[in-house]
Amino acid sequence: MLPGSLITLRRKCGNAGCRCATGEPHETPALSYSVGGRTKMLTLRAEDVPAVAAAVARYRTAVKALEAEARAELAALLDAVAARRAGGRG
Repeated sequence: MLPGSLITLRRKCGNAGCRCATGEPHETPALSYSVGGRTKMLTLRAEDVPAVAAAVARYRTAVKALEAEARAELAALLDAVAARRAGGRG
């Protein structure tokens, strides 16, 4: 599992005779992730992209499952507190 996003970096190298000088920038796949509130980039080789994409997808699936479980537990707690408050007076 990998946190972050798979992105494509597009840039010009600055060489006058390069294809990027005419508007076709160089493209490099990268993993964008956060460490201590700062965004980091890890450039990848083309053969690494499928494995990284799968790992990012697994991370997002796990986060969604954890958030769903937390929402369910919060709802149960709210119900228990409301029941206790409704039945405890008198």
